[in-house]
Amino acid sequence: MNKQSKTLNRAVVLEGWTNRYGRQALREIIEAYKGMLQEMVNYSVEHKASQATLHKVFYHRFREKYPWLPTRVIKGCYRDAVRRAKSFRELKKKGVAKTGRPVVRKVTVTYSDSQDWRLGNGVIELRAHREWVKIHYRNHKQLHRYLYNGWKLSSELRLKLNGKKVIIYLAFTKNLEVVYNPNNVVAVDVNENNVTLAVFRDRKLYEVYRIETGLGRIVISYAERRKRIARGKSTKTRSVKKALKKLREKERKQDIIYKTAKIIEEFAIKNNAAVVIGNVRRGKRKLVERTRKSTLRHRVHQWSVSSLVEILSNKPLHVVEVSEAHTSTIDPFTGKRIHKFAPSMIRIAVRGRKSVKVIKVQLRLAKLGNGLVMDRDVIGAINIGLKYLSSDGSPMALGLTELHEVRVKPMNSHQGLTLLTELKVMKTN
Repeated sequence: MNKQSKTLNRAVVLEGWTNRYGRQALREIIEAYKGMLQEMVNYSVEHKASQATLHKVFYHRFREKYPWLPTRVIKGCYRDAVRRAKSFRELKKKGVAKTGRPVVRKVTVTYSDSQDWRLGNGVIELRAHREWVKIHYRNHKQLHRYLYNGWKLSSELRLKLNGKKVIIYLAFTKNLEVVYNPNNVVAVDVNENNVTLAVFRDRKLYEVYRIETGLGRIVISYAERRKRIARGKSTKTRSVKKALKKLREKERKQDIIYKTAKIIEEFAIKNNAAVVIGNVRRGKRKLVERTRKSTLRHRVHQWSVSSLVEILSNKPLHVVEVSEAHTSTIDPFTGKRIHKFAPSMIRIAVRGRKSVKVIKVQLRLAKLGNGLVMDRDVIGAINIGLKYLSSDGSPMALGLTELHEVRVKPMNSHQGLTLLTELKVMKTN
């Protein structure tokens, strides 16, 4: 058994309110913060300055300019400036920065130390230049869950104004030890409309699952809706803006990604396994550059691999990213290249609350060297697992003479395992 120390991070968003004197005090702090942040970001980008350097250069000047401003707000501005400068340099390096210099448009004030704020029962108190500002918030189940279940409240608080509301961000951390068997693996192959899992136990393929996400179809559907809404009109028109706000593409995609990550977590914990996921982010930019169709470029940009990896990394799991180059076109039994795939389709009946829905599952089948017929996505998931298992020099799990009867079990991210149909790996003569 291997052990890994890990720190999990969680954020809780609270919606609060205060009186008009409190809002006025917060507005004055935000205006001063925005001016300081713009200067610090420009200096940090030009000189690659750290928080310590920004403190030496700006602290005394801003203390004289804003003597009423809490000290920890200035120190929180250092952190914000360094983060923004780092992000801007990365965007500029990739060639996707839209401006020559970073521009501060929206501001979230950072209180860097808990000496200037305190959390009470239904109230958060902040130190302002006039007095302590009381921000009331409603009962929050998630906040109570983290406060009373071993999570540590971070000393940093962030806030912003949204009309008469005050949006507050609280951070929590938890240190734990992840125990996993290096010979057990849940290999994850993320595709446009499905996520395929290959489960290995003791370095041998045990079972394969295919989670139908439908994210690609959702992206295409919402792109067509936006096109119909904005046809013949400007997107800045009030009616168009209002109609576009009602679309719930982001919420639907996030819901599917979180449920998919939950299923992967359950498999990893059940099998005491490491999670190995293909890293497609390396080739994503090249794929976009080679693609001429704008619709296909949009679909590539909307791939949710990064979000899924980020969610899995923030769970009590050992997550490893491996290159998935050629994993879908290499025979896992013989190691030879697969040159031809045959398209196919099956239909699965999934029972809902009131009706039965038929899901179409598109397959790309290939005949392998030992007579088995497998789907391209299944081959990719198996090869990702084999690439991780053989990275330490150990032999591959699948041999040429070793036959496996593996059933690919279709899953729905909303309902879990659907036992109505199993895709059997077929053996041909």
